[in-house]
Order: sequence, then structure tokens, then C-alpha cells
Amino acid sequence: MLLRTAFLIAFAVAFATVVHAEYPEKPIKIVVPYPPGGATDAVARIIGHKLQEQLKQPVIVENRAGASAIIGSEVVAKSAPDGYTLLMTASGPHSVNISLFPKLPYHPITDFSPVILTSILPMLMVTPASAQGDVKDFIKWARENPGKGNYCSVGLATPSHLAAEMFKAMANVDLVHVPYKGSGPAVIDTIAGVCNVLFDNAMSSGPHVKAGKLKVLAAASKDRLKSWPNVPTLAESGLINYEAYTWTALLAPAGTPKPIVARLQTEVAKILQMQDVKAKLEAQGAEPGGGTSEDLAAFTEAEIRKWGKVIREGNIKVE
Repeated sequence: MLLRTAFLIAFAVAFATVVHAEYPEKPIKIVVPYPPGGATDAVARIIGHKLQEQLKQPVIVENRAGASAIIGSEVVAKSAPDGYTLLMTASGPHSVNISLFPKLPYHPITDFSPVILTSILPMLMVTPASAQGDVKDFIKWARENPGKGNYCSVGLATPSHLAAEMFKAMANVDLVHVPYKGSGPAVIDTIAGVCNVLFDNAMSSGPHVKAGKLKVLAAASKDRLKSWPNVPTLAESGLINYEAYTWTALLAPAGTPKPIVARLQTEVAKILQMQDVKAKLEAQGAEPGGGTSEDLAAFTEAEIRKWGKVIREGNIKVE
């Protein structure tokens, strides 16, 4: 019995070594559950290009958009767990959908093998350029005028919406939600003064702040952003422990052999440290991710808990 057990262990180790050594033997596909041109798509293409060079196999980015990113995510969840079909997911579909949709066709934890966090996209709290005062002044005004102010979001149940709801709860203010279909129109109406405040990622709002069309009150990050060092955080402004951002991550289907996941994690971690990759991510308003697969698993679970609480307490539902 002992000899048989020892043989099985030796065989498993040998098999894992072979899998690790031979992978990949054919093209790899990275599914993006959004249309081309967005932040998640940009991150996938930046990393895919470098991964192709390192693995000596074609890496194809395929956009499978629709149904709040559920379509593309389901494709990967139900793909063969062999390392040849991967998912470049984002915070919205992967940490929020499970609390919004009672019958998701996959589970964000049990149906995927986490590979690595690929980027963090900081969020900014912005107002019309003509707005006066700082975050504390805005909170004071909102408390003195309950229900008279508003906040715009880039869409129902998006990170923009949830970040603002968390702000409302922590600041104890009553603001009317005005959802838009996308960042573009929300930014335009914030510039025009239709919106009192907007939480948006730095990629879309940042250029308008630099052009003087929007005013940034705070960063929604835990620490000051490297790309916005002079902008205080909401925590510095009195909302202790406030933290909201969007992020992207690389996932494989559940059951993908650990040596393959480890190989992908190692290669992408190297890519994220390359200076030209950092520059390209920064041009998209993003900061490079990193860490281990275990780090991503713990991070995802924490994000699901955090946003699930915001959704329940804000009674947020999709139509």
C-alpha cells in the first residue's frame, strides 16, 4: 500500500512537471466580456502582446460583450480547464454581479481559478469646475440640503454607482441618483453642472480635470495616487476606511492544473514590472497589479463582501 501511494505521488509530480514544461503548445485566447476600446480591453491587449512574446505562442484577445459581462464570463467558466481559454475580468462583473443577479450561470469563486490581479483603475470624486470648497464643504452642503443635491453615475450598479452609494452611507447624506449609459454622457453633464458630483475612473475623468473642465475633490483610494499626488483621499477628508476603485484580473476556468496557473502568474507578474507596460497602463489611467493567485482569491472574496453589503443596504436592484 505504501509503495502504491509513493508511486501515485511520484506520478502526479512527474505529470505536473510535464504539463508545466510543455505548456503552451497552441494559441491562447483571452476573452474580454466587454466591447473593444474600454479599459479592460486595453489591459488585455497590453498583457496579451507581451505574453505572446514570452510564451512563444499566439495570444488572441476575443471580445464577448453583453448581459453585464455575463456572456463572456460564462464562456470561460464553461471552457476546458487547460489554460488555453482565459478571462480578463473586471471588478464590476466579478465582484458585483453575484449580489445583483439571483441566477448567475457561474460562480465567481468556485467556477474560476484566479491567476493574477492585472491592474487597479483609481476612481476620482469630481464636480463641475465652478464648484466651491472641498469634500467637507460638499458634505456640509448636502446635509443642509437633503434630497436637493444629486450624484451621477456611469450606469446602474456600476462601480461608479456603488462608490457613490458607499459615500452617501459613510457621509450620512441624501443625494438623488441619476444614472447614465456610460462614462461619456455622465462626464459631459457633470462638466455642464447638471450633476453635482460624479465618481468615475481616472481614465475618463482625469483628462477633463487636467483641462480645467472638472474639479477633483478627492481620490477614492486608500492612499494618495502616484499619478495624482496632490489630491487628498476621502479618508483624509474624514471618511475613514473609504476605498473604492475598479480593477482587472486574469482568470482561468476552475480545475486548470496548478502548474499552468503558476506559469501564467509568473509570466504576467514579470510583464507588469516592465517599464513600457507600466507606461502604457498609466496612459490608460491604470496602475499595475501583481501578487499571487492566492492574493487574488482573497482580494476577490473581500470585494464581493464589501460591495454585497453596499448593494443590500442601498437596496440596489437591476431592472
